[in-house]
Amino acid sequence: MSPKPRSRIAEHVQAYRRRLAAAGDQEVLFKLPQQTVEMLDAIKERQGLRNRSQALMQLIEQKGAAAQ
Repeated sequence: MSPKPRSRIAEHVQAYRRRLAAAGDQEVLFKLPQQTVEMLDAIKERQGLRNRSQALMQLIEQKGAAAQ
């Protein structure tokens, strides 16, 4: 199997980002300390979440509820 040409990859990335935007989401890249990633992984496992994004959203929602 030959690798995809750059333009083809770019099309797939653009389509992915359009689907995210249509769902009201946006992809964001974070640089985090290893300890923070481990904390997110622990939350993910404890709560039975599918990914770190869900763990991060849970923390943000808890903080927002506590601030109100």
